Amino acid sequence: MKKFIDTYRVDSARAEWWDYARNGRYYITICTENREHYFGKIVKKTMRLSHVGVIADIMWHEIKNHTKYVELGVYQVMPNHLHGILHLNYPKIENYDLDRGRHVETLHATSLQSPTGTKSDTELTKQEQMSLISPKPRSLSTILRSYKAAVTRHARRLGFPFGWQGRFYDHIIRDDEEYQRIVDYIINNPANWKDDEFFS
Repeated sequence: MKKFIDTYRVDSARAEWWDYARNGRYYITICTENREHYFGKIVKKTMRLSHVGVIADIMWHEIKNHTKYVELGVYQVMPNHLHGILHLNYPKIENYDLDRGRHVETLHATSLQSPTGTKSDTELTKQEQMSLISPKPRSLSTILRSYKAAVTRHARRLGFPFGWQGRFYDHIIRDDEEYQRIVDYIINNPANWKDDEFFS
């Protein structure tokens, strides 16, 4: 593990060489906490959603209504995880600064620099520290953090026990052949549940 502001943190599972606010097709897997079967069960090779599974399903559909220029590919809610494809398709003019690494994000009313120059780690406020490590707006991490929070909030509001695994898995889809292979895997996931790596 690495240190940030003298605090140990878990290394990111993201590819360090890739900007996750870039346009592209992403294959996502999100697991429940301890891989508990919160979302339902497989009956005769068909997914039967629980109440929490219905919430997870509805909130996935809502992603496109809350994040402009994000398109939903195929997805499948499984007993203890969810697979889905997200297409980030921001207009080129909006990607201009992101693509060239000149996009700086801060939290509300926060500046990363003092009037006299760069602050040391010990001079940064808690809010400024968080702005340095927080995901960029419109990035994959921000989209999925919002999704996970929405599912958790609605599940708990309705009195259902629920929790997510801390991270999510992602894969940048390179070409159409790989895309079709992933689509087939997601569609056939319920029928192949007993052979799934998340089967428990």
